Amino acid sequence: MDLLPGLDLRCNRLPAPLPQWHGQVDAPSWQTAARAVRERGGRLVSLWGSPEAVHGAYRLPEGLLWLTLPLDPAARCCPDLSPVFPAAARMQRAMTDLQDIGITGATDSRPWIDHGTWAGHSPAGEYPFVRVTGDGVHEIPVGPVHAGIIEPGHFRFSVVGEKILRLETRLGYTHKGIARRFRELPPLEAHRLAGRVSGDSTVAYAWAYCMALESAASCTVPQRAQWLRALLLERERIANHLGDLGALGNDAGFAFGLAQFSRLRENLLRLSQQLFEHRLLMDGVVPGGVAHDLAMEGQDALLAQCTMLSGEVAELQEIYEGHAGLQDRFIGTGRVPPPLAARLGLTGLAGRASGMANDLRCDVACPPYDRLTVRIATHRNGDVAARVAVRFDEIFESLRLTRTLLDTLPSGPHRVPVPMPEQPALGAGSVEGWRGEVFVALALAPQEGQAVLRDCHCHDPSWHNWPVLEHAVMGNIVPDFPLINKSFNLSYSGHDL
Repeated sequence: MDLLPGLDLRCNRLPAPLPQWHGQVDAPSWQTAARAVRERGGRLVSLWGSPEAVHGAYRLPEGLLWLTLPLDPAARCCPDLSPVFPAAARMQRAMTDLQDIGITGATDSRPWIDHGTWAGHSPAGEYPFVRVTGDGVHEIPVGPVHAGIIEPGHFRFSVVGEKILRLETRLGYTHKGIARRFRELPPLEAHRLAGRVSGDSTVAYAWAYCMALESAASCTVPQRAQWLRALLLERERIANHLGDLGALGNDAGFAFGLAQFSRLRENLLRLSQQLFEHRLLMDGVVPGGVAHDLAMEGQDALLAQCTMLSGEVAELQEIYEGHAGLQDRFIGTGRVPPPLAARLGLTGLAGRASGMANDLRCDVACPPYDRLTVRIATHRNGDVAARVAVRFDEIFESLRLTRTLLDTLPSGPHRVPVPMPEQPALGAGSVEGWRGEVFVALALAPQEGQAVLRDCHCHDPSWHNWPVLEHAVMGNIVPDFPLINKSFNLSYSGHDL
């Protein structure tokens, strides 16, 4: 299939529930392919390195395109893609830190993941933050240790009075070596590690990993398992939106909102514990299906909860929209206009709040979403108010999808064995998590008669959105930063593997 006209690109179709292709390019074609993707209206999904190659995943109208650039062992470098896709910059810096891959033509070569504290590395000097100078300009450093339980991240504000001129983030304080750990695990057990990349997205990561593994193994998942996976994913989406809506109310001084949404979220988590043996649904998605089937009384309990949530969330939405103090804090705050969102590659719910109508459940829907006709929630104002509105809309849509899934739940097995391939195989999985597209790519290879994970890469949409947050706060006042930050609610853990 000629995915990128004008480029001599030979691609192999990967067996998967979603249309996916893999191809190999040389160094001169690396940037050319990226430009061709952009010209076709495509977007960058992820960039990552392996010992022998650099990989890029792109989202095209036809599906996912995974390109591999083999590395010259002597040079170990690849051309810079950040002029084409700005979100590539930090992914490339991470490749340099993790695989010692140089980026030819890069304008920013500062370390990203490597803070100079790893064994065998030289201690790092002071990190060269970009300085803003001028009369009355001063800096406010925040973190990396925070007052709550969130993970470490450093925020360097340049301000005049309370007005933010620039924000620069620095992450990577909790590098966990997940990519290496994957290679030490049996492929049929590594879904548990994937589900812990970012705990609030455990269903999305586990499903994306299992989709990649099942793709490599040419395994077809039973329909009942597909429906149950979607059910778990929508519950994960609802739980996170409920939590964020409460926190956003609290950050704007409306503690009533925090109390009410926390109550609703707790009820949802308790029922998940009762029916699926984990509040956050960890280890619910497994290779070949799901870990737990759902009895009829469980379906009735979920339907009853949907009815309760629909009524209470609608009432709270009316309260939020009618509260003058909240709306004064939400409207116009932390705005990302659609042209800026498109240029920087803003994705997920934050992107949809800025006019980026991308949602894998609608665009390239895997089963069962190809039968559900998901209604995408979008807005164009790109401010905190828009991101709040998208969250409300997505809760109601997830509740509708939950009812449909329960009403049409097929009979049959909820899990099948996944036979491991005897030959080298590639697999990729993409799932629309609550933040945005969660992507997993893996390579299997035979070793001593068994299939092993030669490489596994997990990608969080926060890679794309952290740089956009820096733009969103410009011109706002410092006290509004927690509100803007929570309206994105990006992952630290998913960003630092």
